[in-house]
Amino acid sequence: MTIERAAGRISVTALTVLSGLHLAWGLGSTWPLPDRETYSDVVVGRPNPPGPAACFAVAGALGTAALLVAGRPRRRPALSRVGAAGVAGVLALRGAAGLAGRTDLLAPGSVSPRFRHLDRLAYSPLCLALATSTVIATARRKG
Repeated sequence: MTIERAAGRISVTALTVLSGLHLAWGLGSTWPLPDRETYSDVVVGRPNPPGPAACFAVAGALGTAALLVAGRPRRRPALSRVGAAGVAGVLALRGAAGLAGRTDLLAPGSVSPRFRHLDRLAYSPLCLALATSTVIATARRKG
């Protein structure tokens, strides 16, 4: 297996899992956290959690990102290539903002100390890793 193919599988799998998690949150789950208050503090960084529509929108965006990174639509390779580049760009921006402690510029109100700590420790590095694996997966794609 090539590095490009492995990176693609990692990216597509992670984006799909994250899409499913946001879908579950939109349906009212707080998994893997015990309650809405903890979920809101840890995942969102503010007292009020997002509503179902916001969670479903993010789930849809992540699902679409997974499809683009997977090379879909196959009949429109230029679209999937440009879309995957956009996915990598958005993930890199999100990761950089989080590492700089400024996720609140992208998601206003995301300022709780617990969220900011987890953002720098896990969320932002994950975004940067996914951006990198997406670039690797799609760098040689023709279209």
